[in-house]
Amino acid sequence: MKIHFLGTAAAEGFPNAFCRCEHCLKARKLGGKNIRTRTSAIIDDIIKFDYSPDSYMQALRDNIDLGAIEHLLVTHTHSDHFNAYDLECRRAGIAHELQHPMHIYGNDAVMYHTRVAIGRFEGERFAFHLLRPFETIKVGDALVTPLLADHDRMETCLLYVIEKDGKKLLYGHDSGWFPEATWAWLKGKNLDCAILDCTHGYTGNSRDRNHMCIETVLEAQREFRKENILKEEGHIIVTHFSHNSKLLHDEFDEIFKPAGVVVAYDGLIFNI
Repeated sequence: MKIHFLGTAAAEGFPNAFCRCEHCLKARKLGGKNIRTRTSAIIDDIIKFDYSPDSYMQALRDNIDLGAIEHLLVTHTHSDHFNAYDLECRRAGIAHELQHPMHIYGNDAVMYHTRVAIGRFEGERFAFHLLRPFETIKVGDALVTPLLADHDRMETCLLYVIEKDGKKLLYGHDSGWFPEATWAWLKGKNLDCAILDCTHGYTGNSRDRNHMCIETVLEAQREFRKENILKEEGHIIVTHFSHNSKLLHDEFDEIFKPAGVVVAYDGLIFNI
């Protein structure tokens, strides 16, 4: 399974284009892995998580053919994760020579916002799939189970477990400490990889709500080991960083390296 990280920042990007704090100024100066666009990832070139407002430029930057995407799994409708209006560019007469519809999966709000943005163009170019938490579905040659996140209390935000080619991946953000029902479902699953939210730096709270911090990620790692959620040789990858963390890429890397946690950056390709 190939994971291609298109973006690894929280909603404001890193650096925040409007911000003059020392961390944003330093990120601009250093460049490279410190320049982070809004979060998204692609699995095996055909399954995409979320459609951020930076998707167009990410595709140009990484030479990605978005016309090849067959499945779009949406976690929630916050503006940094789902820019539904851009999908109109896939409609007939606007995009040409496409061989398959894009299947869009998500909660009720995803279905509503998508249809408001692009209309009811089901069939040739789009297919819509309303998901229910903990109900496993077939997505191409993968099995996908949506899980409950702890993020926005006014929306049923979702996490995803993907089972494909004998590998299991948790796409585990946006979320703080997982709801108990999600922990119960994950128990004993022996995942190969877990991608986690690390929006914050240090907060002093090992079970943060809404988004994770460094302490929460490390506490989740302990829980993974205790409950056999992650294989012994499995990987944890952190993403979705905010400039308010006050930490640049190398600083996150230094903090997480002793725990064996991988710090994602824009353009990272990770194979499991």
